[in-house]
Amino acid sequence: MRSPKPQRESKTSPGLRDPPKEGPQFKEIPQGAPGRELALGNGIPLTHFPLRDFLFPRSYSIPGLCQSAAMLAPASHLLSLLLVMGTGGTMPSPQGPPQGCYMAEEAGERTFRCSQAGLTAVPTGIPNDTRKLYLDANRLASVPAGAFQHLPILEELDLSHNVLAHLSGAAFQGLAGTLRHLDLSANQLASVPVEAFVGLQIQVNLSANPWRCDCALQEVLRQVRLAPGTGTGIVCGPGARPDLVGQEFLLLAGEEELCGTGRGGARRSTDVALLVTMGGWLALVVAYLAHYVWQNRDETRRPLKRAPVLPVVRSEDSSTLSTMV
Repeated sequence: MRSPKPQRESKTSPGLRDPPKEGPQFKEIPQGAPGRELALGNGIPLTHFPLRDFLFPRSYSIPGLCQSAAMLAPASHLLSLLLVMGTGGTMPSPQGPPQGCYMAEEAGERTFRCSQAGLTAVPTGIPNDTRKLYLDANRLASVPAGAFQHLPILEELDLSHNVLAHLSGAAFQGLAGTLRHLDLSANQLASVPVEAFVGLQIQVNLSANPWRCDCALQEVLRQVRLAPGTGTGIVCGPGARPDLVGQEFLLLAGEEELCGTGRGGARRSTDVALLVTMGGWLALVVAYLAHYVWQNRDETRRPLKRAPVLPVVRSEDSSTLSTMV
């Protein structure tokens, strides 16, 4: 009776047949599950695996996946990890319009609408090829400096029906050559800086605001053109002088110079004083010239004085005088 042959040990590496009993094991989340990705056997996502194991992956058997996929997975996650480290810990994502905003083509012009979107600040992500921007019916309280300077071809801007109470002097910086229509109606503006409108060739709607009816508003109206039919809506609010409250500003501006005091009035007073001084000096010069011409004319009218005639010494007298000597 032959003795049974001793069983030979397999030369195949046991790690390729059975998964190792120790160390991390991989498993695959079922197809269609949210956030589908490779994970460790204990449920820890592969993205939490130590960086050392990403750089130097070990040969593990992964049920249901080939070895090539096993090698590609750590490399893809390594790339994601490097992107996270490069962006300060946040994954980059494409920036889209805020909720309630959309882009449209209106009459062949690119229009960005954010009407009634509940905005409390000027949104970001507005395409730079926008020609018409509607931010009406929101809760905007202020417009900071340079809020629209990234919109080089913006022609129409609607900020009506907000709660705007402050407008930066550089709010429309960068729009001097393009902006044509601006709507600031139905806000809480009591005064606006003149600097915000310098250089703008625009038609503006300023109606339905509680205006203070001061020199600044009068200066603004010298810089812009009012939209047709909106002038009667510029009414003095509670912040104006008691005798001006409720009156139309255009009528007051035609009857009263509101820049008599303050910055505008001081500038005008300086100009007037300079003109008066220059006029005084000119009058003095003219008076001096007139006096000089008059004096010279008197001198030319006076008759010339004749020179005294010396006595003529006759020759006989001269000979006698010489003999006596």
